[in-house]
Amino acid sequence: MRATLNAPNILFAIADDASHMSAYGHRFVRTPNFDQVAEHGVLFTNAFTSNPKCAPARASILTGMHSWQLEEAANHFGIFPAKFAVFPDLLEQAGYHIGFTGKGWAPGDWKAGGFTRNPAGPEYNDIRLTPPAHTGISSVDYAGNFDAFLDARPDDSPFFFWYGGHEPHRDYIAGEGTRAGKSIDDVDVPPYLPDDDVVKNDLLDYAHEIEWFDQHLGRMIDTLARTGQLENTIIVVTSDNGMPFPRVKGQMYEQDFNLPLAIRWDARAPAGRVIHDLISFIDFAPTFLQAATVDAHAQIEGTSLIDLLTSDRSGWIDPTRDRAYLGRERHDIGRENDLGYPVRCVRTRDYLYVRNFHPERWPAGNPQTGFTNVDDSPTKTLILDQYYQHETDHYFQLAFAKRPAEELYNITTDPACLHNLADDPDHQTIKNALWRDLERKLVQTRDPRVLGHGDIFETYEYTGQKGHSWQAYLNGTLTKTSYPESSDT
Repeated sequence: MRATLNAPNILFAIADDASHMSAYGHRFVRTPNFDQVAEHGVLFTNAFTSNPKCAPARASILTGMHSWQLEEAANHFGIFPAKFAVFPDLLEQAGYHIGFTGKGWAPGDWKAGGFTRNPAGPEYNDIRLTPPAHTGISSVDYAGNFDAFLDARPDDSPFFFWYGGHEPHRDYIAGEGTRAGKSIDDVDVPPYLPDDDVVKNDLLDYAHEIEWFDQHLGRMIDTLARTGQLENTIIVVTSDNGMPFPRVKGQMYEQDFNLPLAIRWDARAPAGRVIHDLISFIDFAPTFLQAATVDAHAQIEGTSLIDLLTSDRSGWIDPTRDRAYLGRERHDIGRENDLGYPVRCVRTRDYLYVRNFHPERWPAGNPQTGFTNVDDSPTKTLILDQYYQHETDHYFQLAFAKRPAEELYNITTDPACLHNLADDPDHQTIKNALWRDLERKLVQTRDPRVLGHGDIFETYEYTGQKGHSWQAYLNGTLTKTSYPESSDT
């Protein structure tokens, strides 16, 4: 189906590993352009990525499917099979001009899956800039490439553009935040990390790179306003997974799944609203297709957000949007035989239920290979040093230690997920009900993990560098110094 003459443009801005925007009240980060999108549109408080790592999260966004449905693309550094339709292609077939800048679908191998280009569309990364000195910021001029993309657009064609900022993905150059004038006094350290200046400065560096992402978003919005295209452009601003800190990115708690999301559509979405309904990032694909009057592909599991966007209400709107389903398979290798750490979750209004299918494995990667599923950082080093020097094991247990088969958290009273209620006698009814609901959903969506052949995920090729692989550990050829083995069982 062809898009209608007045089909909206779509600007999809996705940061890399960002949990924070100032519209949510965070003092240590300032994102005026994200906040402007929220002010002129809708701010979501319960928006959930489907998988807490870049490649599988982005594959879910592109296909509108749960990550466990995506075969090799369920894994990080995997292969993306072209058998799955991606919404940018569907929009292009309907007459949209499409493209991306920065990071599209990554990391992994889309060519081996049969794609002839990145699943996010044609690449616009030729225009470069000189990044601020002594930072880890990318040299890609995202806004400049957006201008080039618009210059290449055929007359009267609606467009879809994927702005994939590389920020705030690590590595940072220590001191980025303070050199940019940010204050350590503005940082509120989350309770699962040490309240230490090392952590505070690490958070400031992270915040500084979020602000760079936001600056380019602002330049793109200015271009749309200057060229008269702002009113009929849907602007979606979010992230792929949570911040690159221990117990967040790659793990299975509230702080990694519940991400910033603001959507602006001046032509149809009443401004200044805050919506609490639980939505999943698999809802983006059907939203964009419906807005473009393109039929949703049969594979799509998500539900369009158009009704929420065009409503004039705030708060809780659609009573059926009362849960989100989340999952994980193999992320970064570094366990025995390079096995993954399979998890499935369901998040309701009040609770997060977590099912760890192999609790005997290390959730953050093995200690021998350096806890590979947690990005190296000053914060990670501090927590491990405190543990190995016998100062405290509290933060180590939260970030790195093995976990029970079941976890249950009351999000209304414990948003940091510090108090596991799975064995609490008063919570057995809700725990069992949530597992039954989750299991039903997994069976309905044909998840191999509950249909008796979940080991298929362990057989898929890992396409990244193998310096942390189990074989490298056995051979003594690890590319970095690994941490001592922990006595934790």
